[in-house]
Amino acid sequence: MQIAVHYDKVHPPRRIDVAEAAARAVVALLAAPEAAPGGPWHDAVEYWRDGRIRKLVRRARGLRWEEIQELPGVTVAQEGPEGWGVAEARAIVPGPVRPLPTPLAKTQVEGTHFPHGDELPPPPAAITAAVAKDPDAARGIALSSESASRQALVTVEVTPLEEMTSGKLCAQVAHAAQLAWQSPQLPADLHERWAAQGYRVRVVFPTESSWGSRPRPVSVVDAGYTELDGPAETTRAFW
Repeated sequence: MQIAVHYDKVHPPRRIDVAEAAARAVVALLAAPEAAPGGPWHDAVEYWRDGRIRKLVRRARGLRWEEIQELPGVTVAQEGPEGWGVAEARAIVPGPVRPLPTPLAKTQVEGTHFPHGDELPPPPAAITAAVAKDPDAARGIALSSESASRQALVTVEVTPLEEMTSGKLCAQVAHAAQLAWQSPQLPADLHERWAAQGYRVRVVFPTESSWGSRPRPVSVVDAGYTELDGPAETTRAFW
């Protein structure tokens, strides 16, 4: 599954907001009527789910981002705190890695980074310019790396033991959200309320001691084919 994230250099979103938007897009795609039996996406989705589930996150902007909207999939837009850009992610219906649809082939996978959001620099460029003229303009940006999704019904924890690019983080958070959606342990009523909420998730970054002492119903172990060395637990989900 390809996941495209909107990359805006002038007014970027925080990486945590992008990761949450990517997770929501993936679950929304899997839960869409088109992915149900008899739907046009069903066979492709089931073929993907029956094999080694893999997600690739690509960044796109401008015309590329607009072209990607024409591919079958689901886009989620999520507001961030004051002063930050809107996080946008589109989950594309799974398909072969080669050949890629032209809009995706023109995007990049490696080196996707979004600001953490808790310090200056790098703030959005628009605010940087404003602060150069008027220092009080810094009040127009909320400096925080914490999730703004405080009412989310599903929480995804990210390991404190590994460093990941923003793209890798998006993929791992999305995988945890997918496994939560598929989990037989997720109560039916919670499943329905989560859907009504647009599958919003809250991403948190626990301490090492907390990570080591709290097992969760969902655990994602990355195989280590890209950024990480060897099998490594990257994310967990609970509700």
